[in-house]
Amino acid sequence: MTKKGKLKKTLVEQILDKAAIPYDSLAINALQEQELPDQIQRSDIFKTLALVGDKTGPIIGIVPITEHLSEKKLAKLSGNKKVSMIPQKDLQKTTGYIHGANNPIGIRQKHTFPIYIDSTALVQDQVIVSAGEVGRSVRINSQALADFVGAAFADIKE
Repeated sequence: MTKKGKLKKTLVEQILDKAAIPYDSLAINALQEQELPDQIQRSDIFKTLALVGDKTGPIIGIVPITEHLSEKKLAKLSGNKKVSMIPQKDLQKTTGYIHGANNPIGIRQKHTFPIYIDSTALVQDQVIVSAGEVGRSVRINSQALADFVGAAFADIKE
């Protein structure tokens, strides 16, 4: 905490500031069941999942926290025969983030992994994703996020 009681900006927030992409900073830990602020539904929060494809290597899938990712759909979309979750012990080594802090903005800064966002994000206009630290999130326009990280929208949930 800084002297004014404001949270120090995460690297993800600094990246968005530098790119002049508007966002709202939120203190939400999606890993825990918690009371959400008004105007926020659990389905507004999207989880960033890191997987590995048998042909492409690492691949990122982003789905609402209330849904499950379809590995079959993601594999087919990405040109893989199969994809599977990256084991938690290898997660930080692969993406640079620990479980609960993975986010497409930070990952894109260091890696060119393919990124797919479930198409429900387009309908919602805005999504909430991790800000790169557990307990910190950003609410951002879905299309702006996809454009910035080079993601494709697709039906990837079960």
